[in-house]
Amino acid sequence: MKKELQPIEEVVGAALYRLDDRLRGRPVGTDLPGDLPLVPFDAILIEQVLINLIENATKHSPAGAAIDIAARALEGEVEIEIADRGPGVDRENAERVFEKFYRVREGEGGGVGLGLTICRGIVSAHRGRIWVAERPHGGASFRFTLPLEGGHEAGPEVFDTRPEAS
Repeated sequence: MKKELQPIEEVVGAALYRLDDRLRGRPVGTDLPGDLPLVPFDAILIEQVLINLIENATKHSPAGAAIDIAARALEGEVEIEIADRGPGVDRENAERVFEKFYRVREGEGGGVGLGLTICRGIVSAHRGRIWVAERPHGGASFRFTLPLEGGHEAGPEVFDTRPEAS
């Protein structure tokens, strides 16, 4: 893993550019304040997390429904959110969606059920957290954090995909 201090908005822009075809006809709102601090992360890996989460939002929400991407600085970390207006993920499945091959609804959206597992592994390797919550007025809100410290140190060699301790 190659962590470098960089702006979140650049990796969000790169992910949106790569998903341009898939996002046609769908509004994408962004709330990325200009005063966000630089964050140490591996751009290729975090771009993949964003792509997986945005693709999930397109698969699990109605065509033409908005996807919202936001980031905010917290104490010692930055939190990134990808939110949709699909059926959401209930509390019973909120942890399970990150398990290998698990899908909340069979036959939905294609894929084999590894995207969120990969996201958890990458975020864990960055020493961050990832979770999903119900969105007010319907939908899912996937959020992950990246710590502001530890810019150039190597992360773990193996991704830890175990659920976070509560």
